[in-house]
Formats: sequence, structure tokens, C-alpha cells
Amino acid sequence: MLLRAADVAKAYAGVQALRSASLELRAGEVHALVGENGAGKSTLIKILTGAVQPDAGEISLNGEVLPRLSPRSAKALGIVAIYQQPALFPELTVAENIALGVERTGRWGRVDWRERHRRAEELLSRVGARIDPERDAGELSMPQQQLVEIARALGADAKVLILDEPTASLSKEDTDNLFRVVRELRASGVGMIYISHRLEELPVIADRVTVLRDGATIATREMSQVNREQLIQMMVGRELAAVFPKRTVPLGDVVLELRGVGSKEGGVSHLDLTVRAGEIVGLSGLVGAGRSELARTVFGLTPADEGEILVRGTRVRIHSPADAIANGIAYVPEDRRRHGVVLEMPVSENVTLAALGNLSRFGALDFRRERELAADYTQRLGVKTPSIRALVSTLSGGNQQKVALSRWLVTKPAVLILDEPTQGIDVGAKSEIHELMTELAAQGVAILMISSELPEILGMSDRIAVMHGGTIVSVLDRAEATPERVLARALGEQTREFAALVAAGERAS
Repeated sequence: MLLRAADVAKAYAGVQALRSASLELRAGEVHALVGENGAGKSTLIKILTGAVQPDAGEISLNGEVLPRLSPRSAKALGIVAIYQQPALFPELTVAENIALGVERTGRWGRVDWRERHRRAEELLSRVGARIDPERDAGELSMPQQQLVEIARALGADAKVLILDEPTASLSKEDTDNLFRVVRELRASGVGMIYISHRLEELPVIADRVTVLRDGATIATREMSQVNREQLIQMMVGRELAAVFPKRTVPLGDVVLELRGVGSKEGGVSHLDLTVRAGEIVGLSGLVGAGRSELARTVFGLTPADEGEILVRGTRVRIHSPADAIANGIAYVPEDRRRHGVVLEMPVSENVTLAALGNLSRFGALDFRRERELAADYTQRLGVKTPSIRALVSTLSGGNQQKVALSRWLVTKPAVLILDEPTQGIDVGAKSEIHELMTELAAQGVAILMISSELPEILGMSDRIAVMHGGTIVSVLDRAEATPERVLARALGEQTREFAALVAAGERAS
């Protein structure tokens, strides 16, 4: 056994994050670790990497008990974690980032720049990354940054590699490339703990799976002996009857209408679309098709320079987010940690941030009203927080997403744009977000939902608008939408047979 955690427990200020968590990792194994947000996955990983000390239990590596791990000693032993948000220094080059914590300087502390470049090239080549080692890390895409981090881990002779939500923001092509790298590392004897909320990808990449619930290990199974439904039941402790609780509600008048809308800055053009009160319109398409760019244009982040935007039948000019908000349009962006919430602010201030004008009088904020409003919306949306004064950074991903949603619901929008509303959150939280969307639609809110998950698009949408090349190429009714049809249009009307093959591949992965 390469790595073993036995009966690990940890409490924070009286809150039991881990009660009895156990995990065994073999050399040359990909071991999936799953559980709802708040199940204890992050705490266990912090303990394995030495960032947090356990209250009870023991950690052993190759049969030797490790009495007190620190980040430095864990790294020296070859235990390395790569998180969902890469931890590279953007101002440094790729070669410099790889060298950090790995490279040993020569005599008199001199750096062998040629050897540093050569070593970076070698490690990047091992992970299949075609990246110039002298390029600044801040210029890299998310998939490229992840590959650089894996290359750095290899340079540090990693024996245990922990991958935390590595595919959360990757395209299928980038995911396939990451899986190729993972398989090569497995073949070389590296043991990997793989954390993911995308349960459908686990049979493709994992050998075994361990389920955490409420801080305890529920079960460890061979991946080939458990299906998605069984995993969900173990994770949530109950039958999940409806991941997509879509209900048919009466549709009202058209609330949002785009007529030939385009933005050169946003890279979108000739957008024609309507969204009615009570309707959920799913926006689908491949990465780079222009989905998020459409949302940013409607919200005034990259203002339209052609066409017309109408709200409730009236033409409006949206040159900024302030214009959009004034016209009843709200936008929950894809990257909630950067743009959806302010992590170092309390829940209460995050909830009311978009409605400060209504909470102020003569320039003074009504703090009592702010607290009442925040308490009301956190209760309505079921935000799990010890207090409305708790920092958002202390909440789970699903609860952060609920805070981001509540901020805009406070403004009572007519149009709600949701960009990847359930990305990176567990199945239980996904179901809760979907239920909130359904309730909002029943209240007459017009919802435009962007999602890269085809089951979510098909399960939650009344109609599906498919984008390709920066424009909307097709709009399908719920009854006629199939994976093959959506993908065929997203691919630019490729042959039905090819689209069917792609859809089959998506379902398998």
C-alpha cells in the first residue's frame, strides 16, 4: 500500500469536519474520492498534504507512519496536490514556475539557465504540453496551467498526486489530453487521488472509488462494480429521485428579445433569440462557440455594436452592467470565485451588493435592513452558513453559488442569465440549484442558462439555442431536442452519423 489514511478526525471550532475518514491508495492506481460539498474531502486532502494537522487517526506512506506532516515534509516525501485553481506565479515564466521548490542552485547560488530551460522542456514533453518554457505563466490557459503544475510535480518526483476537480473548466479535448497524461503517470507507478463531481467520467479514469459523507468514509468500491446511481445514493444518503426537477409552467410574454445583436469586442454576431416569462432557455455549444460572450454582451460587459436588445417589448441601450441591472437583467458568471462572489466579504454583504442603492439613504447604508434582507434570502435559498457574517470563502462551492444567486435575486430581475450554474458542485447541490431555477421560472422569471453539460441542457430547458462560430445556428423545442441533434448543430451541421458517434462518446465519458 502506497498511502494510507486510517480513521482520521478533525474539528474546527467545534464543527466536526472529519469523523472517521479512511483511504488507501496503491502505487499505479487512480483512486476517485467523491462526496457532497462539506463531506470532508478538502479537509482530508489538507491533512494528507500537511497543511492541517488531524485530531485523531494516522497517515502512513509505504507502511511507515508519518507522525506530523508539514507541507514541506509532504512535498519532500513526494505527496503533491494540484487544485482546481492552479497555483502558478503569473509574472514568472513557465520554466521559473517549474523550477520553484524543485531546482537546486549551483555553486555560489548561481542558476544554470540553460539547464533550467532544458529540464522544463523535458518535463513539459512528458505531459504532452506544447508550451514555450520562457512564456509567462499568466498568459496560459487553464488547461495549460494544469499541465505545467503536473510537470512541476513530476520534477519533484511525485509518488502521490492529488488532483482536485481537474476537469471542472476543461473542454472535452483538454479532458481527453489530461486523461492521457493520468494514464501514463499510472503506468509509471504514480498513485493518484482523483476528486471530481463529474461522476460520469470516473468509470473512464478511476480504478477504485471511496465515498465520504458527513466526514466519514461510507464505502470503497472497485469502479467497475458500482454505477452512477449507487454512488449518488451513497453520497447523499437518500434516493435522488430527480437531478433535473423540471416542471412545466405557463409561459408569459416575451421578456428578452435579441434582434441581430452583435459585438465585435465579444466576438458574437447576428444573434436572434427570445426568452419568455417562466421559460428556461438553454444555451448550448462547444467551447469557443460564443455562449459566455453572448451573456457578457447582453449584460453590457462587451456592449453590443449592432442589432437591438428589447426588454418587455421596449428597445433598451445597454452600455454597461449598470444599464443591464436598471433594465431588470441579472447575470451570474461562470467563475463564481473570481466574479460571482467576493470571497473575503461576509455572506450578508455579498447578498446585498447589487442592491446597495435600495438600502441607502442620503449616502448612508441601512445596516439593519441589510441584515434582514441577507437573512431572508439565505433562508429562502437554503444557504448553509453558521452566520450571515461568515466569510463566503468558508462556504462550500454549492453554498457559494447560492450566495451568488441570492445577490441577483435581491434585485428582483425579469431576466436571469446563469453561466454554468452547477459547475464544480456536487449532485445534491446541483439538484437544489435546479429546484431553485424551477421555482424562479414558476414565479415568471425568464432564465437563460448556459451549460457545457448536455444532460443539464436537455433536462432543464424548455427550448435549446445552439451556438456555433459566435452566432445562434438553431433553436430546438424540448420535445425535439436529442443529444445527436444538439451536437450536430453545435458542430456546424456535421453528418448525423458523426454527431451520433460524438454523443455516444460524451455519454460513455
